[in-house]
Amino acid sequence: MRKLLLGIDIGSSSVKASLLSADTGKALVSKAFPSEEMPIDAPSDGFAEQDPEMWWKYVQQSTQYVLDQASVKKGELKGIGIAYQMHGLVVVDKNQNVLRSSIIWCDSRAVGIGDQAFKKLGEDYCLNNLLNSPGNFTASKLRWVLENEPEVASKIHKIMLPGDFIAMKLTGEIKTSETGLSEGVFWDFKENGLSKKVLDHYQIDPDWIPEVVPSYSLQGNVIASASKLTGIEKGIPVSYRAGDQPNNAFSLQVLKPGELATTAGTSGTVYGVCDTPLYDPLSRVNTFVHVNHTKEKPSYGVLLCVNGTGILNSWIKRLMGGSHISYDEMNNLASPAGIGAEGLVFIPFGNGTERIMQNQPVGAHLLGLDLLKHSRNHMIRAAQEGIVSALTFGFRIMQDMGMTLNTVKAGKANMFLSPIFRKTFIHMNRVNLELYDTDGAQGAARGAGIGAGVFTNESEAFEGLELLETFEPNENFFEPYEEVYLRWKNHLEQIQKMKL
Repeated sequence: MRKLLLGIDIGSSSVKASLLSADTGKALVSKAFPSEEMPIDAPSDGFAEQDPEMWWKYVQQSTQYVLDQASVKKGELKGIGIAYQMHGLVVVDKNQNVLRSSIIWCDSRAVGIGDQAFKKLGEDYCLNNLLNSPGNFTASKLRWVLENEPEVASKIHKIMLPGDFIAMKLTGEIKTSETGLSEGVFWDFKENGLSKKVLDHYQIDPDWIPEVVPSYSLQGNVIASASKLTGIEKGIPVSYRAGDQPNNAFSLQVLKPGELATTAGTSGTVYGVCDTPLYDPLSRVNTFVHVNHTKEKPSYGVLLCVNGTGILNSWIKRLMGGSHISYDEMNNLASPAGIGAEGLVFIPFGNGTERIMQNQPVGAHLLGLDLLKHSRNHMIRAAQEGIVSALTFGFRIMQDMGMTLNTVKAGKANMFLSPIFRKTFIHMNRVNLELYDTDGAQGAARGAGIGAGVFTNESEAFEGLELLETFEPNENFFEPYEEVYLRWKNHLEQIQKMKL
């Protein structure tokens, strides 16, 4: 009988399910729903919300599809792993009914609340105990609800992250994880537990916080009602959960100090692992509990994030013709423009406030445009170079923190399919790049195998992980790409001065 594992990845664009063979370590079938991007509601400037029941609907469709396609028989499925968009807030009542739309990761309404908390709680406490400013994370979003929606606040029974909500729908149980609480800035790293100071400052009822479980663990079993809707056999355990960036790193077997993972999808990220609790004094990059953290063997993940990554690339695509042009065609058009796009510069911060910009509203900017010289080729290239420059800005913050950044791993997907993007990334950051055949849903399935005891250790879980390509920088390109970055950084500094 086959041993199968199901991974579910709750993104802000789509919900993806992957069915993994534990025997071979290979994905049998994967499917994302919907075919077009899920809507994000913006009831006011800076707001971003999604209906959690929409995620649940697409979980049902994606799981039914992969289970049917693989003709899964009773007893074959051994565990379920859940990855999810980080920092979102879901609130439910005593009957597990959602009280309002989820305030998701790119919502910036609570920036001011987080800034005030940083001052009140004190810089020393926040940086040394929370390893972050409270910023625009989940705790601050919850405080916004308490201040602005008292009718919702009066009915709160539990608060959750998006993955906790999906686990609740599958199992009927409300639980969360250490890594999840740290991403919401509820976690005191020195105490290795909930931050009483954060809860007291924000007037958050400790009873609202769900039971805490390890990322790899038996976290509940699929109930009959969920089985009917998803096609998953009743009683199958949910045995892993993690936010998308810790999970993406896990999916690439980034588990030891000095290892790094990167993504360039809706947002662009670099996530590095360390065994000491590092922090950036300006909180431009953020430290969370990693999925393999234990009190005896600490493991932390440092995340830099650029919100305006995939959204800029898709905006360019719409501008260039939408459905009439493919991303491959765009990548081909970028090549003739040459390194530096003949002076055209894109500042890509057009998707809400950016953490690496200290939550200042920098915005998106196209600079140096010459109407007699520049074409769509230059614009496409400038956009890709601008995104990499923003990632490099964060990369150098991580280096200043003392992190070792030599080899970066990524799934062969999204913007890493672009030769221009890859070349810019490895030369601007002077790193090796390894591309793997994996994704977040496959990573969640591997995690489920560890949590359910199908795999005896992490190494066994990754025996089927396939390295597709390795790219090494050529030192002859270091100087040209450094000039591109310095030009970009100079324009950024000028914009920041104008905003002051």
